[in-house]
Amino acid sequence: MSSNNSSTTVKIASSASSERFSWLGLLALAMTGFICIMTETIPAGLLPQISKGLHISEAMAGQLVTVYAIGSLVAAIPVAIVTRQWRRRPLLLLAICGFLVFNSVTAISSSYILTLAARLLAGVSAGVLWGMIGGYALRMVSATLKGRGMAVAMVGTPIALAIGVPAGTFLGNLMGWRSVFGIMSLLTVILIAWVFWKVPDYPGQSSDKQTSIYAVFLTPGIRSILLVVLTWMTAHNILYTYIAPFLASNGMGERVGLALAFFGIAALVGIWITGVFIDRWLRKLVLISLISFVLNSIAISFSNSNVLMIYIIVTVWGLTFGGAATLLQTALAQAAGEGKVDMVIPINTTVWNLAIAGGGMAGGILLETFGAGSFSWALFTLLFLALLVAWGGKKYSFPPH
Repeated sequence: MSSNNSSTTVKIASSASSERFSWLGLLALAMTGFICIMTETIPAGLLPQISKGLHISEAMAGQLVTVYAIGSLVAAIPVAIVTRQWRRRPLLLLAICGFLVFNSVTAISSSYILTLAARLLAGVSAGVLWGMIGGYALRMVSATLKGRGMAVAMVGTPIALAIGVPAGTFLGNLMGWRSVFGIMSLLTVILIAWVFWKVPDYPGQSSDKQTSIYAVFLTPGIRSILLVVLTWMTAHNILYTYIAPFLASNGMGERVGLALAFFGIAALVGIWITGVFIDRWLRKLVLISLISFVLNSIAISFSNSNVLMIYIIVTVWGLTFGGAATLLQTALAQAAGEGKVDMVIPINTTVWNLAIAGGGMAGGILLETFGAGSFSWALFTLLFLALLVAWGGKKYSFPPH
């Protein structure tokens, strides 16, 4: 064989290798996200059982979601700064082990204060993980497959919402809410083995390539995208955290699991659509999602215990939410550029969890003061603001392709 032919063969093999898609490694990241979302949101489907088990009100039980989010938002940026030079897989495993410990504590705790503490520390673990998953996924695939790689790594979120939370709600009703947290601890053990098996290790960021949080925050487009994250996710979490009392106010208190299944299956469809079209239609998908959710928020105020209409609302809501994390993280990565991705994702994690905490607190206040019927216009106000910001971000935030 001639040297030219040999060189061509090597180049072809190298190109094929670079185009390989690391399905098993990316799916391990997806399972990490699955456990994060399950740990975060499962109280929303079990508020009545948790409130009875810990002898607290449903609004107080809702704060189990809030303190989890607070742990994430407080930890994400400081931990990212301190650990930016650490090798990636040991840090990933350390944070995953946090779920094993703190979900186990939640499963056996009979004290509201201890449970809150365990939830806060589980949120810290989640803050670390959400700050890593996006950047990890981008490293594991070639430049031409980054959008698809991000979509696969983020698929754990809609799967948790489609299957995990409804299944957890069913098992909680059948076996008790503590058993659900015990099952998540067992799944975490499986995940630890999976990460050792299929997730590669990478070096941390070298000191000469480190960028300050302030410089990242001032990058054109970043602040607009983060404002969309804050408003969109606050609206989502007002409704999601208190989905059980919202459904009960519409005569559907016994159908929480089924409604969550409708939401989650629609979210799976949403992330599939996102994975197919994100590289061409990122801006269009963001705008379509927000417009649909704005219209949905108006429809909520006219549902009047109409079961069919509420299922349609929940389904459309799931469709708009399914691809949200992938769309927003991809927009941030594009706006930040290659050298700032490792720091912009933790900032996003902080803002995202600020929205979760804000949604939990605002939803609790609205529920206790005005009832679940007040959610509609709170959602509309937040989502309309998000739509205005996204619509205006043509140059840097959500540019047309």
